[in-house]
Amino acid sequence: MFHKLLIANRGEIALRILRACREMNIRTVQVYSQADADSLPVRLADEAVCIGANTAASSYLLIDRILSVAALCDVDAIHPGYGFLAENAYFAEACRKHGITFIGPTPEAMRALGDKAVARKTMKSAGVVTTPGSDGLVADVEQAKKMAHRIGYPVIVKASAGGGGRGMRIAHNDASLTTGFLAARSEAEKAFGNGDLYMEKFIVDPRHIEVQILADNHGNVVHLGERDCSIQRRNQKLIEESPSPALSSKQREKIGAAAVKAAHAANYTGAGTVEFLLNHDGSFYFMEMNTRVQVEHPVSEQITGIDIVKAQIRIAAGEKLPWRQRDIRIKGHAIEVRINAEDPERDFAPCPGKVTLFVPPGGPQVRVDSHVYSGYVIPPYYDSLMGKIIVWGEDRTNALAACRRALQETVVEGVKTTLPFQQMILNRKFFSEGKYDTGFVGRLLQEQTKKAVKEKK
Repeated sequence: MFHKLLIANRGEIALRILRACREMNIRTVQVYSQADADSLPVRLADEAVCIGANTAASSYLLIDRILSVAALCDVDAIHPGYGFLAENAYFAEACRKHGITFIGPTPEAMRALGDKAVARKTMKSAGVVTTPGSDGLVADVEQAKKMAHRIGYPVIVKASAGGGGRGMRIAHNDASLTTGFLAARSEAEKAFGNGDLYMEKFIVDPRHIEVQILADNHGNVVHLGERDCSIQRRNQKLIEESPSPALSSKQREKIGAAAVKAAHAANYTGAGTVEFLLNHDGSFYFMEMNTRVQVEHPVSEQITGIDIVKAQIRIAAGEKLPWRQRDIRIKGHAIEVRINAEDPERDFAPCPGKVTLFVPPGGPQVRVDSHVYSGYVIPPYYDSLMGKIIVWGEDRTNALAACRRALQETVVEGVKTTLPFQQMILNRKFFSEGKYDTGFVGRLLQEQTKKAVKEKK
């Protein structure tokens, strides 16, 4: 096992990793930017080293500085968390060259799965169902139009190196495909330095189902059930739950087996998430694989009792998985609500600033993963995530009741948050009955806009 681990991230995920390391008796080194000097991970780590100025480009994305700190502090492993360098194959390779273990998949697997077009081909070859679309990259608008006529509109153009909803455009006809293709390419070049695009049939308002997997270096793969992430706005998730209320036991078994097959096909190791689109007719299609720990990983931890971050570290240290698939038992129901410093009344504009008071919820069914405290200043340079409230119940009804209670109990003063909007979602009949899809939030916002316009008249 590692003796010292460097945490190459910030915020709640840095604190999550730090806690796992402390329980495993692994010393920690926290790198940080000037903006994060007063953060909890910096205060609690065994060692902390400032690596740059406020922005990510001046700190958390500087591979050379992070590796210099790793050498200076004599660490033998680096955990990248999520975001920043977590899915950067060059960083993983640089760690390997310096004799430092990267807590995550191999650079080879990361490259293969990071290129969405290559990942589609790999999954199709392995027999994992993918949405109808291109077998590789789409060279130009004319090729895109020919394919759209073959598979039928609507279609979606996606950046091969994409993520976070960037470099994506939906087209319903030739005209919108022409403008969308060019816009997606331009956006992808700016965001990822790679304008390569591929195309798929666009499934209208599906469910977004993802399956958590763990794979060791000895050929063993297990899945920890699925998470339903359909409550999202502009491809950014707001609420996640597990098990999905949309799946039957038979579908659950099939989608779990498909995720395991996908991991084997990619020679994957570590913790990962296989993402699927679930159509209204019950069919599902591989979408992509995330090669890191997810923000919503606590949902799977609550229903299985397995610590995913500790499992990541043990796998990276060369240990075998202690479970077979038959050993994984799903117990009860879990729901996660992300707390974002955003103002829903101003189109979810970021709200950095000083949190004058933060009182998290409590109780036996509630877990809070957050780096925020009263007096903490949310910097304007990074993602607006303040933390997550995760609840567990014996069934979905009990979990919903606990979640509603937890959100009512939470106090955040000084900045605006998304919690009031999420409370409204939890109280909607469609959500209570589990009858929602990826279009749910968009329709809800349209409904609110129409109502506001009507009231003004």
